[in-house]
Amino acid sequence: MAILNFGRRNAAAAPTDARLETFLNGYSIEVMPRTASKVEDFKALLPRGTRVYIAHIDGTPIEEMVETAARLTDDGFDVMPHFPARIIPDAATLQDWIARYQGEAGIKQGLILAGGVAEPKGDFHSSMQLLETGLFDQAGFTHLHVAGHPEGNKDIDPNGGDAEVMEALRWKQAFADRTDAQMALATQFAFDVQPIIAWANRLQSEGLTLPIHVGVAGPAKLQTLIKFAIACGVGPSLKVLQKRAMDVSKLLLPYEPTEVLSQLAAHKAAHPDFNIESVHFFPLGGIKTCAEWAIANGGAAARPAAAQG
Repeated sequence: MAILNFGRRNAAAAPTDARLETFLNGYSIEVMPRTASKVEDFKALLPRGTRVYIAHIDGTPIEEMVETAARLTDDGFDVMPHFPARIIPDAATLQDWIARYQGEAGIKQGLILAGGVAEPKGDFHSSMQLLETGLFDQAGFTHLHVAGHPEGNKDIDPNGGDAEVMEALRWKQAFADRTDAQMALATQFAFDVQPIIAWANRLQSEGLTLPIHVGVAGPAKLQTLIKFAIACGVGPSLKVLQKRAMDVSKLLLPYEPTEVLSQLAAHKAAHPDFNIESVHFFPLGGIKTCAEWAIANGGAAARPAAAQG
């Protein structure tokens, strides 16, 4: 089974895939203040109401995060900023961030995660600790997403396996049963379909029913993908990229997520109860490049807001 799709950008347009169009409906995308500032008009790229996650990288001032959230909200998008536990010093800071997001950008949703730094800056080291403060419920957040790891996470299970990751998912499932907010899993990106399907099926078989928003890398150069995959701790499918890198004929060709998503879309069409609910793009090759791929493959639902009238 093919895992990756490498093709030239000037190749003839692929035939319409109705299953892929359906699967892409309601996709989300991730930005940072730095990358968002380079986009002149998001309405020319994204469908109206697209959920836009804003990644909070350590060192990014909260003012820049809130400013980006306000801009995207004003443009008509559904904004979900990250709340990384390990860079939030204490509950007072968390409460202040929530108040700023709500007061200046009308935010009522967030992606709650541990964060990418090794050592906590203060009181929190896990997403569960942030959720336990009760501050998101007190603020009336309507959507709380948490991280999922189809290929495991060595930060959580440093010796391999997934015992701690699964235990955390069970805790989050229990929390979902007692919060008024809608919860979902936003996953790390991967490049091999079969481990994603197996992981999703395992969760369902163990009674973990949180909807899955599957992370997918947007179009990018192979070298770029490998760099981000290593930095983000992508699991076994990283070896697929490294193997491709040994083939000089493919090294300079851009990666596109067409095959990965087509295979997932076909599986979803054949198994309607499959618990992957939507696609979440990591635009590693650029926001514009990723949005243009979605427009080309997503049918009417992927038409940008500016083209919808």
